[in-house]
Order: sequence, then structure tokens, then C-alpha cells
Amino acid sequence: MRIMAIDYGDARIGLAVSDLTGTLCGEAWTLQEWNMERAASCIVEEARKREVGTIVLGLPKNMDGSEGPRAEKSRQFKALLEEAGATEVLLRDERRTTIDAHRILHENGKRMKRHRETVDAVAASLILESYLGEKR
Repeated sequence: MRIMAIDYGDARIGLAVSDLTGTLCGEAWTLQEWNMERAASCIVEEARKREVGTIVLGLPKNMDGSEGPRAEKSRQFKALLEEAGATEVLLRDERRTTIDAHRILHENGKRMKRHRETVDAVAASLILESYLGEKR
């Protein structure tokens, strides 16, 4: 079974899916959807198409480990994914993933104006890779 990671954002949602063995990130992309319910339905449908068993949703925490309004939105989104039919949704601390995604893209010569969508997909990949690394 594949594993899907989600970097949830208001404007764009980064998605990454593992290979069939659940070892490597197989693909990453972004979804542009502002309505949480529609986004959840679309993601659950994509998960079904790709034979995803587990969804790992980023939980944005403050650097001191506390949770703010963004974390609450992720918890709401988790509930919507489950209502839409996702079988297993896990929350995963995503501190620094967006910062690291920007750094990775910058180091590879990508300019900010050109990589706004890409950064969300890279952040989802980092969430996925962190989860996969812990599973090993």
C-alpha cells in the first residue's frame, strides 16, 4: 500500500505519494482548492485511485511545540478527510518543512516567483520522507 502526505494550506495543498513498497516518495504535486470539504473529497478520491492506505497530514506547530490556529485547521481537515472516507489519517509535526522546502528549491536555482506551487509539493515530500524514515 502507498502512503500519502499532505501539506495543507489555504490556497494550495501539497501532496506526495510513496511508491508501492512505501519506501520512497514516488510523486508530488499541488492541489488548488479553497473549499475544505471539496479538497478533502478530491484528496480521498486521489488516494483511492493510487491505492493509498495511510494519509499523513502535516500538523503545523510553533517552534516551542505549542499549537496555534493553523494546527486547529489541520485537525479540522483531518476530520473532513475521515468523513470523506479516508481509512487512516495520522497527524505529523511539520515544523520547518516549508522553510526547508524553500531552502532546497533555492539551492537548486529556483526563484521564489517561480516555485510557489512547487514549495508545497516539496514540503509534502519532506513530511512523507520523515514518516517513511521513521517507519524503517
